[in-house]
Amino acid sequence: MISKKIAIFQKKEIRKIIYNNEWWFVVNNVISALTDSKDPAQYYKRMKSRDKELKVLTEKGGAQFVPPLRLEIETSGGKQKMYCWNTEGIFRLIQSIPSPKAEPFKRWLAKVGYERVQEIEDPELATKRTRALYQAKGYSADWIEKRMRGIIIREELTDEWKNRGAKNQFDCAILTAEISKATFGMTPAEYKELKNLKRENLRII
Repeated sequence: MISKKIAIFQKKEIRKIIYNNEWWFVVNNVISALTDSKDPAQYYKRMKSRDKELKVLTEKGGAQFVPPLRLEIETSGGKQKMYCWNTEGIFRLIQSIPSPKAEPFKRWLAKVGYERVQEIEDPELATKRTRALYQAKGYSADWIEKRMRGIIIREELTDEWKNRGAKNQFDCAILTAEISKATFGMTPAEYKELKNLKRENLRII
């Protein structure tokens, strides 16, 4: 499934595309927006010559780390194949950009990383942050309470499935689809196709 959109960052376009159910961003657009380089392709090459690890990740990927892909992007001259990277890859790319415009992103990544470490030490913090995010999005207290209870029930259910032999996320997805088919007459995938949903979570729409 492929879908296209354009993001605007500091008055510069960053083309993005949904590929395999996640956002992929045009690498040269991101570099151009954060560096003002007139030749982002050459800037990218210089980055990889300075950062050997980035070079390996962009050419070969890593453990559970997908390298950039050439995807078809709409341009003023028609469709062109351009190097795109998913969100994780773009965050890694930003870490190697020595530009003042990249600093806010680097600080935000550091903050998120610190919060994740805190949540590992105290899992209750993750629950509090989740509630705060839903509140910021405008959901009612009653909706948030039901949603949080639903998360707990879902975790208990998947734990029980694993205890009974489910080996991975794919097995859990099959069981979820079977329950949905028996209850509502269609699988989650069929419902998303019926409603023309892209990446929305069926449990929160």
